[in-house]
Parts: sequence; structure tokens; C-alpha cells
Amino acid sequence: MDGLFDLKGKVAIVTGGNGGLGFGMAVGLAEAGADVAVVARNSEKTCRAVSQVRSSGVRAVGVSADLRTGADVKRAVDETVQALGGVDILVNNAGTVVRKEPHEITTEEWDRVFDINLRAAFLMAREVYPHMKSRGGGKVVNVGSMTSIFGGGGSGAAYSASKGGVVQLSKSLAVGWARDNIQSNAILPGWFMTDLTSDIPVDQPERFDLISRRIPAGRWGEARELQGAVVFLSSRASDYVTGAVITVDGGYSVL
Repeated sequence: MDGLFDLKGKVAIVTGGNGGLGFGMAVGLAEAGADVAVVARNSEKTCRAVSQVRSSGVRAVGVSADLRTGADVKRAVDETVQALGGVDILVNNAGTVVRKEPHEITTEEWDRVFDINLRAAFLMAREVYPHMKSRGGGKVVNVGSMTSIFGGGGSGAAYSASKGGVVQLSKSLAVGWARDNIQSNAILPGWFMTDLTSDIPVDQPERFDLISRRIPAGRWGEARELQGAVVFLSSRASDYVTGAVITVDGGYSVL
């Protein structure tokens, strides 16, 4: 087991890594020894995140980018390679949500959710592929959602549908890139308290209580509790794991 989860010498990109679940995973990767590029839109928030990631004793850089555009995706990867020397791990975490009933979602809102949640994940994976291949392999970890399993009315049809696409993208990359020693897997978080959900206890207290009562673990997750899953899927420990879907939801999706 010695060194099985060690990420020293590896370079990871975490999109949406300046807050919430993304920041928690960026810190976990850094604590396992990986150098980390935090890619996100808010440069001020990214600078703070990078400073905290560096406190783990690794190299870390921040890249401000809008991942809906191919030019920004290419620049984000190029800047990472230039600063840190390559790419071994990609964590596609950037995401957004529109909480509306299906008939209330506008076309523009639907497209925005899909562009950020699914299209950007594909663009990032495609851009890092040659870098991973040239280094003899790599790890793609796509962050989906448990709503890809059973839908989610309060989360919006666009969000659930886009996260379902993330799961199928993960499986497709696993098949297509297996010969290049690139493993692709998905993590499906359950109810975590993040920037995307922090308004629920205040604006929808009855819904918050209903969700909390259904979670077998009896509580909402904390961002740090995704670290184990992402380090596993980024390390040698998962070299024969590809196309897998791991739920991290306190048992919510079991019921």
C-alpha cells in the first residue's frame, strides 16, 4: 500500500476549484502531493484559493478562464503546462444550476447550464488528452451529481440532464482512451453545503428539513468529504478503475 495514493510529481487541474466542492478537492489533491492549477472565473477568489493550496507545500497556480469558450480552455491548459510542466489529472468540477420547473427554464438558461456543466467538461478533457498521452497516461475525474440517477425537480431539469451527460461522457472517455492508459471516472456528490446550495436552508426551510431527514447519514456533506474519492481516482490505486461512477451522498440515493 505504500505510495499507492501518493500524488507527488503529478500535476492536477481543478476547474471551479476556487470554492465549494472544487476547493475541497484541490486541497485534498495538494495534501496528497500534487501540484495544482485552479481554473475559475473569479480571479480574486482564485488567488485566495491558490494561496491556501500552496500552504500544503506544493506548487499552485490560478488561471482565470471562461470554460464555455474554446480559446479560454486552450489557454487554461497551456498556462498550466507552462507553469507546472504538464497535466496528469483533470478534475472537471465547474458547474452551475438554475432552480426552476422544466416549463419555466428559458432556452438561454438551458444552454448556459449545459455549456458550463457538460460542454466545458468535454472541451477540457479533449484539450488535456495529448498532454496526458505524452506522459504515458492520466486521470480524468468528472463531477456529476446524484440527480443524474433519479432526476431532481428542485434542481431543475437542465442541471439533472447535464449531469447525466457528464456520466455518459465519463464512460465514453473511459472506453476511448483506455489504450492510452487514461482512466476516466465520475463522482456523484449528494447534498453538500456549498455556494450553490447555501440559500436552501434560508429560502426553502421545509425542503431543507425534508432532505436532511432522508439522508441516512443524518447530515449534509462537507467539501472535505470528497477528498478521499478524488485522491483515489487520481492515484495509482485506481489504475484498473475506469468508467466507474461513485456516489458520495451519505446514502441518499440508496433510498
